[in-house]
Amino acid sequence: MTMDQYKIISDNGRGLYEERLTGLYDSVKSYLEAEQRENRRLSYTKVFLSDISNQEEQLRQSPLMTELIGRSACTIIQQSPIGGAKIGLLLKTSDEPDGFTLRSLRLTDDEVMNFGSYMQTVMLFDKYIALLEAEGLNLKEHCVRTWLYVRDIDTNYDGVVKARNDIFRQHGLTVDTHFIASTGIGGRAMGKNVCVAIDFLTARDIRPEDKLYLKALDHLNPTHEYGVAFERGVRVALPTKYEYFISGTASINHRGEVINVGNVTKQTERLLENIGALLADGGATMADVKYFIVYLRDLADVQAVDDYMAKAYPDVPRIITHANVCRPAWLVEMECIAVRSR
Repeated sequence: MTMDQYKIISDNGRGLYEERLTGLYDSVKSYLEAEQRENRRLSYTKVFLSDISNQEEQLRQSPLMTELIGRSACTIIQQSPIGGAKIGLLLKTSDEPDGFTLRSLRLTDDEVMNFGSYMQTVMLFDKYIALLEAEGLNLKEHCVRTWLYVRDIDTNYDGVVKARNDIFRQHGLTVDTHFIASTGIGGRAMGKNVCVAIDFLTARDIRPEDKLYLKALDHLNPTHEYGVAFERGVRVALPTKYEYFISGTASINHRGEVINVGNVTKQTERLLENIGALLADGGATMADVKYFIVYLRDLADVQAVDDYMAKAYPDVPRIITHANVCRPAWLVEMECIAVRSR
């Protein structure tokens, strides 16, 4: 079986940003050398920054980027790692190509002009679709996962939702066919006028029968019932394994209602129950989860959530970031990837 590994590495919370980059370089270099001895190479890196305006350029010029993580796919977003770190990394390594390509698409201030979140979302999808078509691929068949990062999400999310709905209709993604697993979450890219950034995960050789869309209808309602177009999760069949991409999941019931309002611990418990139900739809369990990304609306909730995760899933890597969720009543949201042998 192909062995994918996921590792979360953050700075030590001490010193200037440049010093933290140096410490991360040493940690990442040591980790990747150990992975190389196991015949695993870096597939992609997700970078979480606390202040992208002052940190991204220095990161891109640093040996951490030029010698290590920048040699494969890499996405950078401002979602502050909680716990004193300025920079957190999620690294995926694998012992063979798995057929997935991560593309991180961003706009510049010159491109966006005065466009709002609707038009910026359209522009990013258009860029991605053009890349797919140049390779003989298409959105409906070959995109398996997206991450939509929205600055000031309470204000800008409606435009993102409408744009995605319109694009999907144009390309044949409907309630009767399927949507795409996704996380729509607060986050910031470079540029003072940029309010949307998107990461896309493409599977080049996938067939329709290789995908199973996860519903868990006893726990969660279909997303189209409240006007959004994404799948709760998708299982992708690969030659030796199943890979599960679980969308951003929160404390919600089968009627689409937010439950456990105001109680972050109870919301954490329920959203994890929802994730377990989605995985069960595809024949997996929580024991197959490789990592969690945890999004917190309120920094003050970090201790309660971290304590819960440490007790419930002590052996699963996690990174907790400060990122507003798309509904104000959701205090916490999580996503994950799971892998199970065929």
